[in-house]
Amino acid sequence: MDELTKKAIMLLKSLIFHYHGLDDEERDLLEESARKLSASKELDWANKFIAEDYISAFERSREFLQKVFLKLTEKDRVEHLIEVWDANNSKGYLTEMETTAILTLSKDWQVEKSFLEKVNH
Repeated sequence: MDELTKKAIMLLKSLIFHYHGLDDEERDLLEESARKLSASKELDWANKFIAEDYISAFERSREFLQKVFLKLTEKDRVEHLIEVWDANNSKGYLTEMETTAILTLSKDWQVEKSFLEKVNH
């Protein structure tokens, strides 16, 4: 996996986890994801990208993520969204804001129907 894709994956996960502030459990999940992908540097980049301006982080991220993820197959795009969905769900809950953000990204990436089908099964 190339560096740009790793950046996008780590930005996606970090962005969703930052919605209500990053707690210790979420930080641990992010660090574990980074370890699995050998993407610690990319996680640091993603966290700095978000910290530049928390208010505009989602809109700025959407543009970057769309450019990267639209180059991937539909199956891969859905899988990355499901990974984030499952990681958030592993905390025991998913907030409305996190859900809305993930759904918005699924629309941006033209996989909303496929994503919803996966989530519903």
